[in-house]
Amino acid sequence: MSGYTPEYEQLLSPREAAKLLGVDPPVVVRLARTGKLPSIRTIGGHRRYREADVRALLDGRKPQ
Repeated sequence: MSGYTPEYEQLLSPREAAKLLGVDPPVVVRLARTGKLPSIRTIGGHRRYREADVRALLDGRKPQ
């Protein structure tokens, strides 16, 4: 997980990431827990995902 995210970078909720990937939100959380999809934690403890990472995973590339 990274603590730095540029302002212009689009962050997605688990539900939004799941919609892009065509899976249920718990699958997205599982991908983050196993290290296959990097996540960022908000101050409130919620997970967010960089749109670029989700699209990379969708395209079969390794997220950054």
